[in-house]
Amino acid sequence: MDYKNLSLYRPKMEYRRFGKTNKMVSVITLGGMRFKHTGVEPREHIPQDTLDQCRDTVEKALAQGINLIETAHGYGKSEHAYGRVLNDELKLKRESYFLMTKGNPKTAEETRTMVSHQLKALKTDYLDFYAWHGINTFELLKKACSRGGPVEELLKMKEEGIIKHVGFSTHAPLDVILKAIETDLFDFVNLHYYYFFQRNKTAIDLAETKDMGVFIISPNDKGGQLSNSPKKLMELTLPLHPIQWNARFCLSHSGIHTLTFGLPVTARFEHINGIFPAPAPFSSEDAKIKQVLDEQKLLDPYSGFDGYVMENDPSGLNIPEILRFRSLWKCYDMKDFGLYRYNMFQEKGHWFPGNFPTKENLKKVDLSLCPAEVPLIDLIRETHEGLYRPKKKSNLERVKRLVRKFKTKLFFWI
Repeated sequence: MDYKNLSLYRPKMEYRRFGKTNKMVSVITLGGMRFKHTGVEPREHIPQDTLDQCRDTVEKALAQGINLIETAHGYGKSEHAYGRVLNDELKLKRESYFLMTKGNPKTAEETRTMVSHQLKALKTDYLDFYAWHGINTFELLKKACSRGGPVEELLKMKEEGIIKHVGFSTHAPLDVILKAIETDLFDFVNLHYYYFFQRNKTAIDLAETKDMGVFIISPNDKGGQLSNSPKKLMELTLPLHPIQWNARFCLSHSGIHTLTFGLPVTARFEHINGIFPAPAPFSSEDAKIKQVLDEQKLLDPYSGFDGYVMENDPSGLNIPEILRFRSLWKCYDMKDFGLYRYNMFQEKGHWFPGNFPTKENLKKVDLSLCPAEVPLIDLIRETHEGLYRPKKKSNLERVKRLVRKFKTKLFFWI
């Protein structure tokens, strides 16, 4: 493929105006989170297999007509790998693609420093899109958007031409996302929305009224680990693959402009062309598949209760997500996805918050908001027993335990 003349290539890809940015972006974005060794320091050192994987992925993405490449400071080596592949390996003209990166600096000074390092890593003198990464709580929203804070500094860099458009990325509850959109500080938003997680539709609708670009995070992984779909789900979405149908579902909303595809899906891109032409609104064929999927919820008498009225329960349990994982398991045989996500709950984190249901935490559940006919405690226990897997202790933890035992024995010997 002639990478110096990308404008002459016409692949089977579709493009949408990314809201008020007025940039025509491919409806599929190349995500850069999962390259090999990406979390190993130092981030600027790129092993050959990481470089090879990045180059192979970028080449395949370009061949599909993808023109938006996404990464983040928090993705370890990703920015440096892209910088080398796009500039040194493939020698692409900078204007032939759009580049999005993210970061969550806490101050104006830190913002300048971080963006400077990111520009150097990516080997570019400007960024098309920059998102403040992880506005996940009201506290983080307040800090990010404070007077003289990081978002204000990003907007100054926008005026200087270093950043073309400023947005935010979020894993937050819906009320936080809506509040962030309502600040009118941002040109675009990156958020979660899929067939199996439709909670954020209201945020997308609001963003559309404000002409914001809408970028869907990880539809194939967070959207149900669709590259590893169970047989039942594969049959329910026929003649489409679940990856294809979920993408078509997302793109049926006119306010959604691009979906990020990352590894392992981007290792082959085998399902991408089944997405097009993307229906907006839904086609009758897609509507029939949706009806079949919707009807599966009738298999479980409790799947109709989503638990969002208990979103901030005093127990600290993430009740809506616990019930969602249970419903996906019972109605769609998506137990593997439940195992994958349930064990990611962070008792003290804000990316995927949620306590596990210990006896003490279960006693704190406020059942006053739960319908009397829903045996919530039993459902939570059932989900935990089916999906929880204790974390394996690391070698370091094992060594520490052995040292403690040795010290104890030594004490008695002495």
